[in-house]
Amino acid sequence: MTATAPHFGPSPSASPARRPLAAAALLAALAGLVFGLLLGGAGPASAHAALTGSDPQNGAVVGTAPQKITLAFSEGVAFGDDSVRVLDPSGERADTGTAPRGLKCGSDQEYEVPLRTGLPNGTYTVAWQAVSADSHPVSGAFTFSVGAPSKTAVALPTTDVGGGLVGTLYDIARYAAYAGFVLLAGGAAFVLACWQRGAGARPLQRLVVRGWLTLTVATLAMLVLRGPYTGSGKLADAFDLDVLKTVLDTKPGAALVSRLLLLGASALFLAVLFGAYARREDERERKDLTFGLAAGGVVIAAGIAGTWSLAEHASTGLQPGIAMPVDLLHLLAVAAWLGGLAALLVALYRTPDVDAAAVGRFSRIAFGSVLVLTATGIYQSWRQVGSWSALTGTGYGQLLLVKVGLVAVMVGIAWGSRRWTARLIRGGSAGTGDGAGASAGNGPEAGASAGSGAGTESNAGAGADAGTGAGADAGVRQVPEGASTAAAEDPVRAAQLARQRAAMATAEKKRVRDADPDRSGLRRSVLAEVGVAVVLLAVTTALTSTEPARTEEEARGSTAATAPATGGPVSVKLPFDTGGENGRGTVRMDVDPGRSGSDELHIWVDGADGKAMEVPELKVAFTLKSKNIGPLSVVPTRIGGGHWTASDVQIPMAGDWKVAVTVRTSDIDQTTVDKTVKIG
Repeated sequence: MTATAPHFGPSPSASPARRPLAAAALLAALAGLVFGLLLGGAGPASAHAALTGSDPQNGAVVGTAPQKITLAFSEGVAFGDDSVRVLDPSGERADTGTAPRGLKCGSDQEYEVPLRTGLPNGTYTVAWQAVSADSHPVSGAFTFSVGAPSKTAVALPTTDVGGGLVGTLYDIARYAAYAGFVLLAGGAAFVLACWQRGAGARPLQRLVVRGWLTLTVATLAMLVLRGPYTGSGKLADAFDLDVLKTVLDTKPGAALVSRLLLLGASALFLAVLFGAYARREDERERKDLTFGLAAGGVVIAAGIAGTWSLAEHASTGLQPGIAMPVDLLHLLAVAAWLGGLAALLVALYRTPDVDAAAVGRFSRIAFGSVLVLTATGIYQSWRQVGSWSALTGTGYGQLLLVKVGLVAVMVGIAWGSRRWTARLIRGGSAGTGDGAGASAGNGPEAGASAGSGAGTESNAGAGADAGTGAGADAGVRQVPEGASTAAAEDPVRAAQLARQRAAMATAEKKRVRDADPDRSGLRRSVLAEVGVAVVLLAVTTALTSTEPARTEEEARGSTAATAPATGGPVSVKLPFDTGGENGRGTVRMDVDPGRSGSDELHIWVDGADGKAMEVPELKVAFTLKSKNIGPLSVVPTRIGGGHWTASDVQIPMAGDWKVAVTVRTSDIDQTTVDKTVKIG
């Protein structure tokens, strides 16, 4: 990227380089201020559905079997007929097998799953799988018990939906689709907006067409893999027509089909761009066709970008009406910047006649793209992250920080590129697009540039054939005297000489190009930017398939989890002092098995000398402040020797419980000590 170069040319000012530095610093400060204000004032939102609650709750113990299971999600989800399975302790189905019924309840979406009657006591497992409104598959499992916890023959799922071989293939297709779109849209934009003569350059044609092919193949792969990706996870289901029909009825399926239709229109666009447009000689006709192609290209590119915006994170959660167009602008800016950068790199390496004006035009477009990316990125960060803790404490936030760092690295490299770009724009030694650089020389350069035409590989032979003794014939390898006479008599020999001159001219032009220090410096800088851009694109794609930070934090604080509590015995030691005679000692308490459900308490009271201490009264209370549960009072039974016990103590859910122990050592001396412990 050379986004800043056109703005940093020579200036009569005494410090021309300080202005852009100050402008960049001001832009960064303003961006940081806005970013902080947005994150500081964020409200609730979500994308990627999260299970926010259930009835019965995870790990709960209920007295009688419920008639239904209720699941609450942070956003709407799509369930199939077998998406929720409730299994009894023996592994048999306890639900009726019907699809969950959706209910709207406040900001959450609730779904009811009816259960069979006459269910036995024991531990039940609820396993669910769904597709969230932003097209991503989600799944989870939890347990509850009827009467009392029991052993269960059910093994909880060890892998999430969307994993395995199908998930890997789908992720590869997702990455390829983004890369193909960037090359297709960005490469075509570079040709139309920066270097129109490049429409006839074979290297640029190959780059853009390969982008189109990559996006098309990746979209087809995502369409056939969508069914098993969100469902069974079996690769064989990719060829099941019934599964494909189901996919076509979903929002992501419709978006993928729309993308294929738009790719058909883009194929016609490319045929005109690299066909009739590249051959058009009349400047007025070319200008009119440029406007038509630009308008059509913007519509097609926006339509393709919209297939992501309408089906993924932007389409659900907070402010979707604003988020979708912002996301579309973000994708277009990424394509213009990174795709144009790839096209510029190809032009600098493979097309010797790219001119300095084209580099300058791309520099302005890249700078504008960075501004759009900054504005839209700040909004998206606020919407998907929402708080500083989520920015640093979630996978999404950490990936976002990596992305910001990579963008900063690219901008830093671009800052170095401005020196080379400015020298080219001032008419340095790289301005060969119109033949200016080559025609100023002599010998092979003059012969090579005499027929430069559009300045592409395909017309190098024309320049060679037009060369004279002072041109191509004076090149690296001289054509023997009398060869022209012999060639006139032998057509085969004439063709051979033409190919020889073309090869000589191309080699000489490459040598002259590579010897240009300005162009070589710019090529190295752009190559470094492209290398960083590849990593940046991979991180950006990973963000689209990562649970947003807001939702992850919501899920952490929800009343249900994706797996049953599996805590171990909890031991607590509480020193106390009632203030009376022999009023000092220590309470030792064990909570076994130390998880939600039924637990057993064992309490020992030791005196100040470490020996067992008898007290007239001892009481325990459990409180879960985060859920406003408790205090749940427990009155232990004295066994003797300072030992107290209580059985069937019901801990309704896992969490950080405050355990308060009241000890009375005489008729009037009493104290309560407490400690917060993790149970479950």
